[in-house]
Amino acid sequence: MEARIEKIKQQLQSQGYKLTPQREATVRVLLENEEDHLSAEDVFMLVKEKAPEIGLATVYRTLELLSEMHVVEKMNFGDGVARYDLRTDSNKHHHHHLICVQCGSMDEIMEDWLGPLEERLELEFGFHVVDHRLDFQGVCHRCQAKNEDAGTGTAQSGRTS
Repeated sequence: MEARIEKIKQQLQSQGYKLTPQREATVRVLLENEEDHLSAEDVFMLVKEKAPEIGLATVYRTLELLSEMHVVEKMNFGDGVARYDLRTDSNKHHHHHLICVQCGSMDEIMEDWLGPLEERLELEFGFHVVDHRLDFQGVCHRCQAKNEDAGTGTAQSGRTS
């Protein structure tokens, strides 16, 4: 974790920013909860446990700065809530998500399956892709199992009248 904090500190410094204690507390929360897609409010509640003096506005500003610097990815999964996900060194691009329309769960695809498509876009259209994001919406295996157990099948796909 310390190595990643140091790298983020260097990224901030290269752009003329400092890793203040408030920013560091925010980064630590993101690192500790890397598997989750935390909202700003989620981050704030967790940071508040570590640094009670920090304010919500400070957390928002920190998340926006980290997003602008591509340290975190700001995402919206259609529920109107911005969520934040740390980018990793191992991924050239952001990973992809499977979003369940019934329960709202998110599973991740850590591999980048779009490399061949990017190459084709470059060759055929002269378009150089610098990043992409792909989200699939559907019904997760957990909800499908519940639907089958309840005798409702999977044809409903989460739609309500």
